[in-house]
Amino acid sequence: MPRTTPIDRLRKICLALPEAHEQKAWGEPTFRVGKRVFAMFADARNHHGAGRHAVWCKADHFTQDLVVGRWPDRYFVPPYAGAAGWFGIYLDRDPDWQEVTDRLRESYRQLANGRQLAQLDAQPSPARPRTTRGRPR
Repeated sequence: MPRTTPIDRLRKICLALPEAHEQKAWGEPTFRVGKRVFAMFADARNHHGAGRHAVWCKADHFTQDLVVGRWPDRYFVPPYAGAAGWFGIYLDRDPDWQEVTDRLRESYRQLANGRQLAQLDAQPSPARPRTTRGRPR
């Protein structure tokens, strides 16, 4: 069976959001709602990923400070977009994909319009398995 890559999992999560689509920009896959980017893949093989696969998520400075300060082994401030409050999530070293999903949904929420938010809220919530890993909800 073929191994699922981080970008494959990321696509599945992002493209399940209402009216989300993928567009290549800055040499990387970005995920958008309308024309606005809510997530960007950072490949380990280029300067965006700096040796580790990751995803950059839209956020405010409060959220960025909270997650990066509390879990620096899983989150980081990305170049360029970090100044606007974005944060990155490392996708190597066995990430908690439910956590990644939650963060991507929140990123999407910041940019979606009312109709898209209503569609998102009408979707069944992604399953949230119990965990003992001490990861945030």
